[in-house]
Amino acid sequence: MNKAVFFDKDGTLIKDVPYNINPELVQLEYGAIEALVHLQQSGYLLIIISNQSGIALGFFSEHKFIKLKEYLLQLFEINGVPLSGFYYCPHHPEGICDDYRKACDCRKPASGLLLRAAWELDIDLASSWMVGDILHDIEAGTLAGCKTILINNGNETEWNLSTVRIPTYIATHLLEASDYILKSG
Repeated sequence: MNKAVFFDKDGTLIKDVPYNINPELVQLEYGAIEALVHLQQSGYLLIIISNQSGIALGFFSEHKFIKLKEYLLQLFEINGVPLSGFYYCPHHPEGICDDYRKACDCRKPASGLLLRAAWELDIDLASSWMVGDILHDIEAGTLAGCKTILINNGNETEWNLSTVRIPTYIATHLLEASDYILKSG
């Protein structure tokens, strides 16, 4: 079985620009490439797990989001870290687009996207990590059986803690997170 690091996209790997689908506005977070290179060289699969409620809310089409997804996959590959997967949830229970308006098991904090990736990519979740910038990411990782790291960059504003929302570790940036993962084994 494989071990993996699952990453939230916005606010974790790239700067958080709400509902962005414009590649020109994409900026990598500090240390993103270096952190991913170290993890990949140590045998981890690298996977993005992302809520994309802007599709359900009518801010942009799924087709336009897929263009951004393709851009991001190419960006990481060009920088020497091809990703093993990119999973996203287009749903929102209050969406205005009928096809995407629903409560689902793939929207974080649910763990459905991680479980799907684990099934498709033969991942041992107990040997894997979820890294994100809000506690919904931590909850999704915990529910899936992963260890978790919160990037404390100020994006979490609610701090509603429960047993499934307490990270294994809190880091200030991705390089610190990757160092912790590699030291933890």
